[in-house]
Amino acid sequence: MTMTLEAPVPVFEDEGSGRKLAIICSKGSLDMAYPGMVLANAALGEGIETHLFFTFWGFDIINKETMSHLQFTPLGNPATHMPPMLMGLPGMTSFATHMMRKQIEGIDVPDIPEFLEMITDSGGHLWACKMSADMMHLEPEDLYERVEGIISASDFIELSEGAQTIFI
Repeated sequence: MTMTLEAPVPVFEDEGSGRKLAIICSKGSLDMAYPGMVLANAALGEGIETHLFFTFWGFDIINKETMSHLQFTPLGNPATHMPPMLMGLPGMTSFATHMMRKQIEGIDVPDIPEFLEMITDSGGHLWACKMSADMMHLEPEDLYERVEGIISASDFIELSEGAQTIFI
């Protein structure tokens, strides 16, 4: 007897139905900054309440000092399709970062500060992790001005209750 399983079909409710998305941004490299922002922007375009929580190295995305200088390193990343002996050569991180920035610019995707501005202009919420801020000795004035607050993980769990959560 052959059994056929049907894939479940997701049911998406109408706009304004209370859907919520929580994105935890834990990595601050150039290639890891964009996925969270792209997802947030897409969700906001669908009318979904969206919260981004920046923790650990994800702080580089909202740190005024680092946000415009994120880098991409091919070292240890097999998806770059580069021969391993080239990945660790001096200057490869600068070269890879330059190439990635050029590609991002070529498809008309904004840089990090402009993307964060678009997200907040569309109603997205930016939150910084208190434990990470304490570890890195960062204060609110060190962060991108549209970060709404430095909150604990418990606070974020409370405000994102019922949200679909994505960890990046």
